Amino acid sequence: MIIRPHYVNQIMAYADTPFVKVLTGIRRSGKSTIMKMLMNELRKRGVHNPSILYYSFDSMEYDDIKDATSLYREIKKHLAQNQKTYIFLDEIQEVISWEKVVNSLMSDCEVDIYVTGSNSRMMSSEISTYLTGRYIAFKIYPLSFGEYLTFKEKYATLQSSHTELSNYVKLGGFPAVHLQPYSQNEVYTIVKDIYNSTIFTDIVKRNQIRKMYQLERIIKFTFSNVGNSFSAKTISNYLKNEHRSLDNETVYNYLGTLENAYILHRCSRFDIQGKELLKTQEKFYLADPTLRYCILGYSSSNIGGMLENIVYLELLRRNYDVYVGKLDNAEIDFIATKQGKKIYIQVTERIEQESTELREYNRLLSIKDNYPKYVLRTDDLAGGNYEGIKTMHIADFLLSDQY
Repeated sequence: MIIRPHYVNQIMAYADTPFVKVLTGIRRSGKSTIMKMLMNELRKRGVHNPSILYYSFDSMEYDDIKDATSLYREIKKHLAQNQKTYIFLDEIQEVISWEKVVNSLMSDCEVDIYVTGSNSRMMSSEISTYLTGRYIAFKIYPLSFGEYLTFKEKYATLQSSHTELSNYVKLGGFPAVHLQPYSQNEVYTIVKDIYNSTIFTDIVKRNQIRKMYQLERIIKFTFSNVGNSFSAKTISNYLKNEHRSLDNETVYNYLGTLENAYILHRCSRFDIQGKELLKTQEKFYLADPTLRYCILGYSSSNIGGMLENIVYLELLRRNYDVYVGKLDNAEIDFIATKQGKKIYIQVTERIEQESTELREYNRLLSIKDNYPKYVLRTDDLAGGNYEGIKTMHIADFLLSDQY
């Protein structure tokens, strides 16, 4: 088991506090394994096994625990006597009214509770209703670029980080595909299985979707347009051209279900001059680049969009709020804010013409404040400073701890 200290340290900071620790994220992002890492960390701190209870509701071992009553009875009879019990509930959304059990245990017993989940019932808006302010949520993402390097060096010789970035774009960050040296096709086969189980279990089955062809068309459109701004009306018009009719509200509902299953992340636009969020022409990014490739096939035609996707996910991992910037008629790839800090970022695969260089840098120079500004590239000229704008190779940015 390869430790992911970013999450372990973050979550263990809240051990023995009166909050439920809720781990959410797309299926197979590593939530269950991180739970086991947390249990091992507790053992290192002197907690003995009888005080640790673990239930995985993906397993048939607990198939008879379907509702709050059966779950409560099961846990109550195994609570440690005269000491705190650490309870780990994996894929808890499979149990009806699980939140009642958690609330009751938190009120009546000496417990520390950790739960994971993968769908809309575990979204922050739902959890806040269920757990009445008694929780802290942690989003678990597929492997970061730094974690990918840690995993890969266990079974292969690493190349330079700049070279490895191109491999990371192709192979993504689902932990399951980095436990041994799988081929590119084998990786996409594994990810296709993750995709299919997520679509069927967390979207089609849970939302009782009957018109699968509509969902599939919307998925293909969004996957094809990573890095491009579009609206529900854009998708409606696209479907109309294919002689498929779908109103804007239905499109938004489908996009919402994909967000709730953590397949898509919505990135809103922010008007830099007007200092307001805009409700049109958003961008959608994927939970992992390989989701696009396992459905549409690998192509180098949209590497720029996938590099954006990777930078966007890294900013989310570091707890930034991320927006697409609007400045007059120009677009800033990302405005990222966190606790009073702000950074502006332009992402480009490479700059081969002076006109392209001027466009990328001038957009950032047009922003009249003193917050850090970056142009991130993958060509050999990445590095240095241009009128206060820092130029970095994308790989170096992803591995940096300076932002």
